Amino acid sequence: MGKRRASGAEGRRNRGPVVAVCVTLAVCLLLTGGVVLLVNRVSDAFNEWSPPGASDVEPPVGTIQTPPPGELTGPPELSEVSPVEEGPEADRTGADERSTPAAPHPSAAWLDRVAESTGIPRRALEAYASAQLVLAREQPGCRLSWPTLAGIGYVETHHGTYAGGEIGSDGVTTVDIIGIPLDGTNQTRAIPDTDGGRYDGDAQWDRAIGPMQFIPHTWAQWGDSLSGDDPDPHDIDDAALAAGRYLCAEDRDLTVAADWESAILTYNRSSTYVADVLAYAHAYADAA
Repeated sequence: MGKRRASGAEGRRNRGPVVAVCVTLAVCLLLTGGVVLLVNRVSDAFNEWSPPGASDVEPPVGTIQTPPPGELTGPPELSEVSPVEEGPEADRTGADERSTPAAPHPSAAWLDRVAESTGIPRRALEAYASAQLVLAREQPGCRLSWPTLAGIGYVETHHGTYAGGEIGSDGVTTVDIIGIPLDGTNQTRAIPDTDGGRYDGDAQWDRAIGPMQFIPHTWAQWGDSLSGDDPDPHDIDDAALAAGRYLCAEDRDLTVAADWESAILTYNRSSTYVADVLAYAHAYADAA
C-alpha cells in the first residue's frame, strides 16, 4: 500500500522544523562571520601601527602627522630651546647661605610658539624643554633633544592625558596613570613588586607609573627633583628629567643613531616602540 501524500497543512507542519533549522543556521553563520570580521579588524588595528588621523572622534592630545618610517634613518638633529634670560642673583641674607643656580627654563614666547605648532600641551612641553636645558649643563656630550622626550611622552601616555586627565599647572597629572601588572602576561616581563605598592598601589607586581611610565625600581634609581622635594613619578617635571638622565646614561650621544636606538630600547625593548618614538620625535622637531 503506497504512502498517503501529506495534505497542505501537514506539509507545512513537516517543513516547519526544517525551515527553523535553516533559519537558525543562517543566523549562526551571519553572527560567526560578523565575529570573525570583527576579530580580524581588531587584530589588524593592533598589528598595523599608523599615526592617529582625523576621524569623527577627537584625536588624542599631541597627535601630529608623522613622516613615513622608511624615510627615517636616524634621530632628529638637536633642537634649540630659547631659555629664560637669567637676571642678577637675588640678595642673600645669611653669611652661611650658598646661592644655588636656578634650573634653566624655556621662555614663555618659545613655549607659546612651539606648543601651538606641535600640539603638545604647553605644560608638558615645558618639562621636556627644561630637561634638555638641564642636561645640556650636566651632560653636554649627551645632546639630549626635547623632541625625543616628547616622542616618548606621546607614545607612553599622550603627554599625561591617557587616563582622561591632564597635567596640572603644578606639573602633576590630575589622574594617576598606572599601567597593567607586569606579571608575565599580555606580552609583559614578570617583575615582582619592588616598592611595596608605594607608587603603583600593587604590592604583588610592579606597574609602570606616571606620564613617562617608569617602573618603580627604575624610578627608585633615577627619580630626582630639582625643586628639592621628594621625586614624584606623577610630576612631569621630575619624570622628564629622570627620563633624560636615563637616556643619557653610559655616555651616550643621542645625535648618533646607534646610541639613540640603544637608549630607546632600554626604555622599551621593542623595535616597534623605537619606530613609533622616532616618528613622533621627527614630527615634533619638524613642526617646531
